Formats: sequence, C-alpha cells, structure tokens
Amino acid sequence: MSQETGPSFPEELCVTDRRGNDRRKKQIPVALERRTGKDRRDEKGERRRQIDPTTCERDYTNDEIEFMKAMDQYKRDNRRPFPTWSEVLEVMRALGYRKIAEPSQMPGLSTGLPPSVE
Repeated sequence: MSQETGPSFPEELCVTDRRGNDRRKKQIPVALERRTGKDRRDEKGERRRQIDPTTCERDYTNDEIEFMKAMDQYKRDNRRPFPTWSEVLEVMRALGYRKIAEPSQMPGLSTGLPPSVE
C-alpha cells in the first residue's frame, strides 16, 4: 500500500497546537478581579432574578414582589422556564388568591370586561 502525502508546507507554517501562546495565562494585574464571582457571592441582600430589565425602574407593590418570587421559585423547582397558564393559576391559588369579586374592567387600553366561560 502506498501512502499518499499532501502538499508539503514549510515547518514554521504547520501549527498543530496553539495552546502555548495563550495570553490569558499571563498574570496581568487588574483593578478588580471579576473572574471568580466572589464579589457577587459576598453581596448582602436578595438578588432579583429573571425580572424584565425594562420594568426595573418601576416600584413594585409587596403583592407583585410576592407573586414574582413565587413564580420564580416554581420555575426553578420544576425546571419550567415557561410555565403554562394553568401552572400560573396554580401558583396564584397556592398564594391564597380566590375569585370572590365581580369582574371589573380589564387593565390597560381595554374598555371591556374580561371574557367569561358561560
């Protein structure tokens, strides 16, 4: 059997391992070390998770914060990043919400009442 050889290149152009030139391994002093994540772990207080940054300027009510925390907990515990509406309703019922009042006007730009199932 004959071995076929491809075109022959000069030795200095044949690089098979580039790990020797990794500049990230150099110890260059930095003003703030951010690679360890230690600064985030040392922060006091509760971190707000997965809340839309476009709405962060708004002050949430305690009920809204409680609902967001409950939904976040449900999503993390059940590995459900996008819960169904049935699951949202289950979380609301677990928080103690029940339908006891008569329907009122929908929030936002709507001028009508919510649809009913009857």
